[in-house]
Amino acid sequence: MHKMNFIDWLAMILVVIGGLNWGLVGLFNYNLVTTIFSEGAVANVIYDLVGLAALYMIYMAYKMAGCCKNMPNQ
Repeated sequence: MHKMNFIDWLAMILVVIGGLNWGLVGLFNYNLVTTIFSEGAVANVIYDLVGLAALYMIYMAYKMAGCCKNMPNQ
């Protein structure tokens, strides 16, 4: 079993924030990130971090899938 470190937790939190924000945009046309930070550089940095976190989570899923191939069935 993979023990989550700080980067893993941070990536998960950012992906959840991004997912919730997209849900709000889709359901209510309400962008929480731009409401809190207004449109500008800070909001763009948050979007960049969420995107990087999503890429990291894809990498982690691939890495964990590779680790599980060698484990015996339980």
